[in-house]
Amino acid sequence: MQEPQKFKSGYVTFAGRPNVGKSSIINALLKEKVAAVSSKPQTTRNASRCILTTDDCQIVIVDTPGLHKPKHALGEFMMREALEAMSSVDAICFVVEAGKPLDPAGESILDLIAGSNLPILIVANKTDLCRGVEGEERFWRFIAPIKERLTAASVIPVSAKEGTNLDVLMDELAKLLPEGEAIYPDDVLMDTTERFLAEEIIREKIFEVTEQEVPHSVAVIVEEFKSPDEYPEMKRGEIRADIIVERPGQKAILIGEKGSKLKSVGTAARLEMERRFGYPIFLQLWVKVKPNWRKTALGIERAGYRRR
Repeated sequence: MQEPQKFKSGYVTFAGRPNVGKSSIINALLKEKVAAVSSKPQTTRNASRCILTTDDCQIVIVDTPGLHKPKHALGEFMMREALEAMSSVDAICFVVEAGKPLDPAGESILDLIAGSNLPILIVANKTDLCRGVEGEERFWRFIAPIKERLTAASVIPVSAKEGTNLDVLMDELAKLLPEGEAIYPDDVLMDTTERFLAEEIIREKIFEVTEQEVPHSVAVIVEEFKSPDEYPEMKRGEIRADIIVERPGQKAILIGEKGSKLKSVGTAARLEMERRFGYPIFLQLWVKVKPNWRKTALGIERAGYRRR
């Protein structure tokens, strides 16, 4: 009689350059939007844990900021978050953009991962952009030098956008985990607070409606968070958040003519929070200027970036 399969659980990190689609893959795997996503790099700033539980395993996915050469204190914080995540997991997924050659920064990340003793998967995202014979040939030419450096790693072509091969990725991840009991209850999707989620949602909506110069200079601090769960007498949640920028011009861009852009951010953020949290929300947003907040350790701590 065949022995029943033992339950497996462990931690996996998704590492790679900014904007290769790490958070999109995680959202697609969990079939729920748990990580902030935008077309702009550095959307993810804190390492966060997302939990994927099946009948056979529990995969705790550590979503990290994209690895890059830091230019200021915020960048250094993001790099520490990513590197610490990589040092405390059971396996690494090196996420790359299918068919797009690695730039010098990507090569540096590859060097870092190649020196790890952990099991590694090469996850090539955006395969929907490599269709046809020419696209497939381009894909394998791009993968060859990476595979040469990571000889023991399997290559999994995926498309987070179309859901291609995500089941294969999940199966391969499960194989790399040790046997053990579930780390989290099976109904938990994220190891974080609603306050943190509110900050991430607001920041994501800012990314969606502002010009290129604003997002990297933005931080969001939820100063007040009251929910019906904590205050049963309340019929709706009340959230007050500060949006931090570095220059008055950025504040003007973010507010928009007669407050139109800030109103759009607030409406989009409120609707998503209501969907995620399950109760009505009254949201207040204030834009404040703190010059060069990203450049000092004290500045990024005051802007809300600290160990969570």
